[in-house]
Amino acid sequence: MAKKTFIGKVVSRKMQKTLVVQIERRIQHPVYKKILKRTTKIKADTNNFEVSIGQNVKIEQTRPLSRDKHFRVVEVLEEKGGHAEQRRTIRGTTQKSA
Repeated sequence: MAKKTFIGKVVSRKMQKTLVVQIERRIQHPVYKKILKRTTKIKADTNNFEVSIGQNVKIEQTRPLSRDKHFRVVEVLEEKGGHAEQRRTIRGTTQKSA
């Protein structure tokens, strides 16, 4: 069975080796066809990453580490200073965007 991976935002860092990641997904209402946002909070192991509140992280499913903790941080997608640097290519030239 494949391991589930999610990208989410860190919303709590009050535990020693655990953080809470908020996953946002979009669903379409079955009758009215409106796009709705649904959020889920997942506890994840820090895996010795230095993560602060507001950063985006990639988490992966693992064996149960405790009663609530079944995920581990794989990668930090934003650096501490601010937003992650995104690169886009326009007609063969690479540009930075904020």
